[in-house]
Amino acid sequence: MPGLIRGVARTAAVAGTATAVSNRVSRRQAGRWAQQDAQQAAPAPAPSAQPPPASGSTEGKIALLKELGELKAQGVLTEEEFEEQKRQVLGG
Repeated sequence: MPGLIRGVARTAAVAGTATAVSNRVSRRQAGRWAQQDAQQAAPAPAPSAQPPPASGSTEGKIALLKELGELKAQGVLTEEEFEEQKRQVLGG
């Protein structure tokens, strides 16, 4: 009888270890897939080109500032890039 209990305990320990390792591998792989998906889904950074020249009108400048704000909100522009572009649009 002690041999039987020892065998059952050993089997339980091996099965528990295998399950723990399998779960860890699954979590790690899921994390890698999520990271790859996030990188593929992230928009490509916009080149730091000059903004299109705003017309002399206030409406043109406002529209351009709104567009820059949307790009910043989407994460395409950093805070520094946004401020630089905004200064150029406002002429200062």
